[in-house]
Amino acid sequence: MSLSQSLQQKLLQKLSPQQIQLMKLLQVPTANLEERVKEELEENPALEMGEEEGDDEFNEDLQEPMDDSMDEPMDGSEEDYENADMTEYIVDDDGEIADYKTRDDNYPEMDDQKVMPIRVETTFHDLVIDQLGMLELDERRFKIAEQIVGSLDDDGYLRRELSSIADDLAFRQSMVVEEKEIEELLGQIQQFDPPGICARNLQECLLLQLKRKSGEGKSVALAIQILSKYFEEFTKKHYEKIQHNLNLTDEQIKDVINQIIKLNPKPGGNIGEINKAESYIIPDFFIINNNGRLELSLNARNAPDLRISEGYRDMLKDYEKGSKKDKRQKEAVLFIKQKIDSAKWFIDMIKQRQETLINTMSAIISHQQEFFLTGDETTMRPMILKDIAELTGLDISTVSRVANSKFVQTEFGTYRLKFFFSESLSTDSGEEVSTREVKKILGDIIEAEDKRKPLSDEILTDMLQEKGYNIARRTVAKYREQLNVPVARLRKEL
Repeated sequence: MSLSQSLQQKLLQKLSPQQIQLMKLLQVPTANLEERVKEELEENPALEMGEEEGDDEFNEDLQEPMDDSMDEPMDGSEEDYENADMTEYIVDDDGEIADYKTRDDNYPEMDDQKVMPIRVETTFHDLVIDQLGMLELDERRFKIAEQIVGSLDDDGYLRRELSSIADDLAFRQSMVVEEKEIEELLGQIQQFDPPGICARNLQECLLLQLKRKSGEGKSVALAIQILSKYFEEFTKKHYEKIQHNLNLTDEQIKDVINQIIKLNPKPGGNIGEINKAESYIIPDFFIINNNGRLELSLNARNAPDLRISEGYRDMLKDYEKGSKKDKRQKEAVLFIKQKIDSAKWFIDMIKQRQETLINTMSAIISHQQEFFLTGDETTMRPMILKDIAELTGLDISTVSRVANSKFVQTEFGTYRLKFFFSESLSTDSGEEVSTREVKKILGDIIEAEDKRKPLSDEILTDMLQEKGYNIARRTVAKYREQLNVPVARLRKEL
């Protein structure tokens, strides 16, 4: 086999470091952007927090188009920086030191009233640990109780086996503990607030809450009896069977059901933070209806003004004025230029991030203007990522990154941007409507149904078709599940 050489031309797509950094920043929610900026400030001494003073060309209108082609970074070689023009690092067009800002003082995002406060809470586990002090426990039993509390899930349930807790105590605390001793302490912790905590399943959780109410009436005693003996039948809403076996009247079974549905199936779920991203949302955008004119602003509180360090620029100026430049000075200047370049790129990325967010949200408002004016989901138009990509000139993947991780606050509530995207469905007249509209109408029909005789999926399909929507039964079932609505049998009430 002979060796040979040949020349080939290939066309490759390769992301620049700036593009990669921009993609990462686009995915960062507003709540976490401040942390990302702090990391950059710690890593780059040439970058510092800016003052809201001074004029500069970087402070342009966010709505203006921005040139996607960015200057390629130098490769860090001494020759590149030796040939670079020093004035571009230290002087602007007016002969003054250049400054950079990521905010426009004319924009309403500077309004402190539109910045969401950060709440401080006591977590569920902290609340239970505090109550351990109310028990008279020696050091050994206190450690066992702490292990039990530490094994609780965020919703208040103990889903670990007692044998596993005993193994943890043996390995971590060097304590040999019998399951009987753990069971005893478990019973004491189950008396803590909120009622129902430390239960090992839903049945035990509900029974613990009912036992706290024992003595409040016959309906409570009947509820305890039903959940103890007929729990499976109750969950499947086989009320007739329960009523027949216990010889209950219609009024009695209704009282029992009312007692049970008032109980909390997740006693720890309303205390503290289960998931910060889910329990507390910081909007990225604010939309205000000003007499029929929608005004959009960006929540940029967590993107502080940034600038190049004056100290670093002064060092470059001193070097430029000096006549004698030894090797040591050149190395120092090389380091300074690299850090200043890195700071410039990061500031540009923050600026471009804000611009991309504004452009994307403006396109969504333009497409769904009727919804933002009325709040009526039935007015929403079909919209896919491609529609917004065409309006903004952005790539579909970029629009997807923005839509999946950002929120907008309106006078009708706070929504994830993904909420406004939906497929289309044809009507009898050939008009395309949003599937979101169909889901809203389906939800309204189910909400208005007679709960004693809930509507089946077949009937729901017929009703939607009568309204002009061409839809199949399996599609109705899929939309119903997406709305978290159970089947007709489980929606039945007495």
